[in-house]
Amino acid sequence: MTRIRSGFLFALTGVVIFSFTLPMVKIALPSLSPWTITLGRMAIAGITALIVLTVRRTPIPDRSLWKTIFFTGLGISFGFPIFSTLALQRTSSAHAAVIIAGLPLATAVLAVLRHKERVAPLFWLGAVIGSLTLMVYAWHHGGSVGVDVFADILLVLAVISSAFGYSEGALLTRYMPGWQVVSWCVVMFLPISSLGALATFVAGRDSHTIAVKGILAFLFVSFGSMYLGFFAWYRGLSVLGVARGSQVQLIQPILTLLWSSLLLHEHIGLASIVAAVIVLSCVVLTQRARHFAPVAPAD
Repeated sequence: MTRIRSGFLFALTGVVIFSFTLPMVKIALPSLSPWTITLGRMAIAGITALIVLTVRRTPIPDRSLWKTIFFTGLGISFGFPIFSTLALQRTSSAHAAVIIAGLPLATAVLAVLRHKERVAPLFWLGAVIGSLTLMVYAWHHGGSVGVDVFADILLVLAVISSAFGYSEGALLTRYMPGWQVVSWCVVMFLPISSLGALATFVAGRDSHTIAVKGILAFLFVSFGSMYLGFFAWYRGLSVLGVARGSQVQLIQPILTLLWSSLLLHEHIGLASIVAAVIVLSCVVLTQRARHFAPVAPAD
């Protein structure tokens, strides 16, 4: 039980860090282009990871793992950041939570399909109710924003990318610690991200006014959302299993809306409290549901 509690706390720590991502990107957008934010955060995380791996004298992963590392990085380091950042140019972070709320359920489905994890019907009940509650609440909360179909499509692609990256990355935690998983992901993309970040910054510097708060927000998503948050997140997934651990992320949209209220001055009323109670109850339900261990990977 202590190990399960530890896994839950690790996953929750990652979720709290991730919950700041959308508001921080929204703050950074007036100062930097979407491509500079996406590639720049990858580059900063990659440079940091390279230093950490060098200092720790971490051996290069076996070549058989490179494909999985590539697909993990493609999902969490590139897919989700660029799709969500482009969407935030067209909609608010509150409305973005409507689509992002489906991420835990999407991750759980991929876990069952990819990892052969087996979960009880009670788990699916909590996951579906929690996801639907978040979607209804977030849609109501972001109702003042006009619906942009293209923005919603981008957010759906962000959810698929992130769920895929979480699932693939969790496979890697069988062979290396979570911090190495995210480190090798961003290092693998470092040549592309560093050159791309420099090129897009130079190309778009005349069309953006750089502000201190924008740069600070950009640094947060670079070090926190893109790197350090995954240390705790993948540790939690490796302990709890992807299907079970992913449901901790049901809390993330509620936290995102809270930060949006505090940082972006969006209104949050009684509905937030009601939704939070329902979602937290669903998280407890998914964590208490009988959970079966995933099938061991083949040699």
